[in-house]
Amino acid sequence: MTALTLSTSTAASLRADAVVIGVAKGDKGPVVASGGEAVDKAFGGKLATVLETLGASGGEGEVTKLPAPAGFKAPVVLAVGLGEPPAKGEPYSAEALRRAAGAAARALSGSKKGGFALPVGDAESAAAVAEGALLGAYAFNAYRSNGNGGGKNGAKKKEGNGKEPLAEVALLGGKPRDKAFKAVAERATALAAEVNRARDLVNTPSNDLHPVAFAAHAQAAAKEFGLKVEVLDEKALAKGGYGGLLGVGQGSENPPRLVKLAYTHPKAKKHLALVGKGITYDSGGISLKPAGHNETMKCDMSGAAAVFATVVAAARLGLAVNVTGWLALAENMPSGSATRPGDVLRMYSGKTVEVLNTDAEGRLVLADALTRASEEKPDAIVDVATLTGAMVLALGNRTFGIMGNDEAFRTAIHEVAEESGEQSWPMPLPAELRKGMDSPVADIANMGERMGGGLVAGLFLKEFVGEGITWAHLDIAGPAFHEGAPYGYTPKGGTGSGVRTLVRLAERTADGDLG
Repeated sequence: MTALTLSTSTAASLRADAVVIGVAKGDKGPVVASGGEAVDKAFGGKLATVLETLGASGGEGEVTKLPAPAGFKAPVVLAVGLGEPPAKGEPYSAEALRRAAGAAARALSGSKKGGFALPVGDAESAAAVAEGALLGAYAFNAYRSNGNGGGKNGAKKKEGNGKEPLAEVALLGGKPRDKAFKAVAERATALAAEVNRARDLVNTPSNDLHPVAFAAHAQAAAKEFGLKVEVLDEKALAKGGYGGLLGVGQGSENPPRLVKLAYTHPKAKKHLALVGKGITYDSGGISLKPAGHNETMKCDMSGAAAVFATVVAAARLGLAVNVTGWLALAENMPSGSATRPGDVLRMYSGKTVEVLNTDAEGRLVLADALTRASEEKPDAIVDVATLTGAMVLALGNRTFGIMGNDEAFRTAIHEVAEESGEQSWPMPLPAELRKGMDSPVADIANMGERMGGGLVAGLFLKEFVGEGITWAHLDIAGPAFHEGAPYGYTPKGGTGSGVRTLVRLAERTADGDLG
């Protein structure tokens, strides 16, 4: 994990590999942002001209490196684009600062220390820069060899082909003795560590992260952070009647698990339950996915990873709210023992489900977990899942959909997500789509109308939420796994989507802001 320090050093006096400054996209060329005044002065007030000569425009995420001026302890100045400047007198948005800091941190991978002289006039801006830099300074190198042959275990050595992340972020303009600055630095460190935990889990290949291994990760974290953990194995699931989890997992040699991970606070007045889809690999089952759709299906446990990381983050931050995470873990594989299209499963709730498509498996494991979570009568339940390709078609690769049985709660989560820097959009649950899931042999089918498939999935889940419990569903199928080039603080691969939203939701619940 990259270290974060609040530094009182100047840009000139800081001993580091590089000093990072911000550059905005002005009408007549790049404009040096606040925080970079000392660097600009050392260039005789001509830094913007030098940058423009080097091709810089100040566009979002643009990175330009140049030699530091005489007298600087750091050998390099790294100018990162902030995009369009804010209105006169207004600060840069938190997201603009996050993305710029993330891009700079990625550009400094392999370095020991970077000094970030971005606009940090207050604690809120410092929080954004710190968060963006720590999220941008991420690399998943667990499976890269060391380049020297490595021996039989060489593939698991961390150094070598992939550069290590930036080792230390020094936040210039930070105030190490100021309580507000110290608090945001501590929060950014904890939050980034847990987002990166989720990313690591998502990036881990399925041969090493099956349901039993995932449950072991949760047990280890529970011991480390003082959480209560309960793991239901296949025998306990069978005894309890968890037909959804067992039906999805029965085609695999790796048996399913339901993990309860609970954080409690003595002053908590609210209880938030989080339910995560944890399909550690999704082949589609008997309804096999077509070629070209299997390669990234290790990411189908992103919801469970987000829930796991959020519970740990709540403990690290000491939030005055009880947070219970439910990880619905299974591997969806085709075999002679796998559930067949047309089979009927009896769920934990007692309802029966006709399985028309075994590739609509996430809703089956979530249904059991939602029913179980409802038994504890939490104040609200939020489930998180890479649930439907239909949501990706609707909202693209960077935005997750929010559905729910309470419009005010759905709106609140949307606001929390936007505040956290995660793109989201409220989606409806049209009652007329429910009829498409009517089954001639069971209480409900796991498929309905093709059009509006993401909404149909939400309606299915709604059937398994306890009466009178406020509930929301986040379909993170688009942003959970990024296959393109990195941008801002978003890496290639697992993104940790949902963690920042859920942590902020827990914080606001603890503060009494959500009723």
